[in-house]
Amino acid sequence: MTVRAFLAPHIAAMRERYAVTVVANFSDGELRAAERGVDYVSIPIERRIAPWRDLLALLALARLFRRSRFAAIQSVTPKVGLLAMLAGLIARVPVRIHVCTGQTWVTRRGAARWFLKLMDRIVAGCATHVLVDSPSQLEFLLAERMVSAARSRVLAKGSIAGVDPSRFKPDPQARREVRVELGYPKDSVVFLFLGRLNREKGVLDLAAAFARLADNGDRLRLLFVGPDEEGMRGTLQRELGAAAPRAGFVGDTDRPERYLAAADVFCLPSYREGFGVTVIEAGACGVPAIGSRIYGITDAIDDGVTGFLFEPRSAEALAERMGRLARDPDLRQRMGESARAKALRDFPVSGVTAELVSLYSAAIGSPR
Repeated sequence: MTVRAFLAPHIAAMRERYAVTVVANFSDGELRAAERGVDYVSIPIERRIAPWRDLLALLALARLFRRSRFAAIQSVTPKVGLLAMLAGLIARVPVRIHVCTGQTWVTRRGAARWFLKLMDRIVAGCATHVLVDSPSQLEFLLAERMVSAARSRVLAKGSIAGVDPSRFKPDPQARREVRVELGYPKDSVVFLFLGRLNREKGVLDLAAAFARLADNGDRLRLLFVGPDEEGMRGTLQRELGAAAPRAGFVGDTDRPERYLAAADVFCLPSYREGFGVTVIEAGACGVPAIGSRIYGITDAIDDGVTGFLFEPRSAEALAERMGRLARDPDLRQRMGESARAKALRDFPVSGVTAELVSLYSAAIGSPR
């Protein structure tokens, strides 16, 4: 999912200059559909901690790195970062780049927090370069002494891959089609959540906030798009109560832009985010966003201009901002226009990719 959703533009640019190998836990179907000009290697790596399988994955990565004699490796996500950076150090890969996209330990307490922070420190210590996908996240990591200023930086103005304006844009046809598919009335105001359905994404707060708007009539809709990782659907429907019939669930999609084009307001009530690329994807589609006031999201939303920020875990504050946008179509229009301008100005995929290519050129020299 990470490769498809975030890294495809970088891979396409890098393959024009270097021999590129992509390693992930690919399915057979994904390998058959792989893009030409790139080598794909499948190594079983689980998102959750699984000591024996993790050790096997570490050894497989180290063997691959040593055999292939890569000039550089790059990892994304905490678990993969730990395995890849350790394997790269063992195999003596000269350039080891890790991309920080948020910290799992931020919402933890006690021994779990200490252990997860230690793992992240090991990742940063094994890396020769640390890329952080938002300025506020880098500031946080420096304050926590998780990374060094000398070896860490943000590409362009942030995000892991920027936004592709040819893909994410206002699309009246997709808007009409999706709303017809979902059976929404023409005058519906649609609030959209796009991402993994789990508690740390704040989806229960979003359901509770939407339930508070139940007396605003039948025109309000809430749409969840993304994989249900924790079996949240039943819990969300109970939280929604009487508003449950006006909430929909689509599941995972490889065409998120269709649902963004159909939305009126994008909601990201997360408790932790490295950046929140879905916010700028929504913005590129002309959709304002409501997001938690946490590092990462504060770089993506200009409060009161491209959307609203609210204190995390506060369903009441979230509902208040949802209500303001539901009642005021002119405000939605103005904020949507500002969000699109910000996304295209500050986060174009071309800018982020160009800086990544420049980093590689400086680190490993001339391309093939």
